[in-house]
Amino acid sequence: MKGLKVVTIGGGSSYTPELMEGFIKRYDEFPLAELWLVDIEEGKEKLRIVSELAQRMVEKAGLDIKIYATLDRREALKGADFVTTQIRVGRLPARILDERIPLSHGEIGQETNGAGGMFKGLRTIPVILDIVKDVEELCPNAWIVNFANPAGMITEAVLNYTNFKKFIGLCNVPVGIHRGIAKDLNEDIKDVDVTFAGLNHMVYALDVEVKGKRLDLKDVAEMTLKSEVVKNVKSIPFELEFLTSLNALPCPYHRYYYKREDMLKSELEEFAEGKTRGEVVSALEESLFELYKDPTLDIKPPQLEKRGGAHYSDAACNLISSIYNDKRDIQVVDTRNIGAIADFDYDDAVEVSCIITKNGPKPVTIGKLPIGTKGLVTQIKCFEKLVASAAITGDYNKLIQAMTVNPLNSSDVKAKIIIDELLLAHKQYLPAFAEKIAELEGK
Repeated sequence: MKGLKVVTIGGGSSYTPELMEGFIKRYDEFPLAELWLVDIEEGKEKLRIVSELAQRMVEKAGLDIKIYATLDRREALKGADFVTTQIRVGRLPARILDERIPLSHGEIGQETNGAGGMFKGLRTIPVILDIVKDVEELCPNAWIVNFANPAGMITEAVLNYTNFKKFIGLCNVPVGIHRGIAKDLNEDIKDVDVTFAGLNHMVYALDVEVKGKRLDLKDVAEMTLKSEVVKNVKSIPFELEFLTSLNALPCPYHRYYYKREDMLKSELEEFAEGKTRGEVVSALEESLFELYKDPTLDIKPPQLEKRGGAHYSDAACNLISSIYNDKRDIQVVDTRNIGAIADFDYDDAVEVSCIITKNGPKPVTIGKLPIGTKGLVTQIKCFEKLVASAAITGDYNKLIQAMTVNPLNSSDVKAKIIIDELLLAHKQYLPAFAEKIAELEGK
């Protein structure tokens, strides 16, 4: 087997050791020869720290994998077989603004939902599209596996505003739900099959089977009622009667919609204490990188799971290996709908169980979603499509439309106030909106 080249853009991320661990565990089936870690000037020091840890991990494993760290994205991309993206445009200070500005007006502040999710998408989509252009030129046969949030919105933009076809969005939430269900059922995860459908951070488990036997979702719901799937969403349990009526198991991020008042109350308390999730993560990142600096550390430290990216390697590396080996196993990814979910358009980006082949994901036919889920996911799909379009066109009116269609927004007046404040706060990352920003600044 020829050695493979993987390029990770955002390589200075604290998640990179998780990815490295995943490649090491799968070396026999995915013969990685080169891992190029790419970052920007502002992330230069973190890139150095992470690349040195990755090198120690490789040496401990006794594998012949070369680690490269660079700020030159185009140089790294030449001849790549796979490209992973895990960027955060504006870094954690931008995330904190995404959270604190909406909360200052009494609205949910979260990095992938509501106004915060909108502005993370506006900052990230243009950068991802630039990466796509480089890949088309320098390694056109490579697959891009995107882990940057908001993954669904980004996938929507790439699939509908470029001609690039080999792009897949990825999230660790379905992996966490699957593992949680298996654990609560006291079953080996290999014996548990879960069918997922919906949108990124709005995906539902629709069917659970153990050793080929389909389970009643009510029974599964009772067992998994208080399971903590991700560290970055407060674990407020759903009501059993609600889960039973829904005929689907929601993901943790659904709490922002189904438990909106409880989540907002909790967030406002954290906001008052200066402990929004972004601020907590910022402190956690500092402690992680202090760990990573230790020249004796040669494994992924268990503290990384607190960061919210647990099982990232299982999602990312399983997907990459399955494409390379044409495994035809079933995984949950963000991809083009092509009729899998009847409630969405053919070209919509959806998050759904897929058969993973050498030619990419083939969505499992789902049909219609349970009626109780349809209204919410339709609203969020409209929101995603409007934001994706606005990110590319700089159309301010689409921002207003997007925010008012989002159920986390309480009024058109607040929507405009929050949008305008976030435009000004993030102006250096939003050149498409330069004219509107100048108007807001009174220039």
